[in-house]
Amino acid sequence: MSELLRSIAMRLRELISDRRRAPRYRVRLPLSVTLIDAPPVAPGSRKKLSLDGHTRDVSATGLAIIVPAIRLGDRYLTGEDRQLRISLELPTGPVEIFAFPVRYEQLAAEEADDIGFLIGVQIAEMSQEDRGRFERFIALLSRHR
Repeated sequence: MSELLRSIAMRLRELISDRRRAPRYRVRLPLSVTLIDAPPVAPGSRKKLSLDGHTRDVSATGLAIIVPAIRLGDRYLTGEDRQLRISLELPTGPVEIFAFPVRYEQLAAEEADDIGFLIGVQIAEMSQEDRGRFERFIALLSRHR
């Protein structure tokens, strides 16, 4: 889908209806993204390529993340059947989130605060401990709304 059509579809979604079930909270948190099936940085290394970015908003079921590029090495973050590992920095420490990208758009140059790509991800899995900390953070955001 061309970027123009993607932009039009996003605007229509905003005007007609918002299908989101979980409330979203606008918050900027630092994060790091890696592809689950990405090869290591160097042969024999356990470290994988990653991109640093931040959130635009969060909910109990998903995140809107902003990253400077849509590719990590030679692989697209938003390719079919991609799973992302996101290390999200909460005020209480990092949580690890496994998520699937569900949509993306290139941000317009006019949006000076955010440069790069906006990726909407659906949370697939978290450890029980991380899920508890994440949900407590969401509850805190909902009280300050």
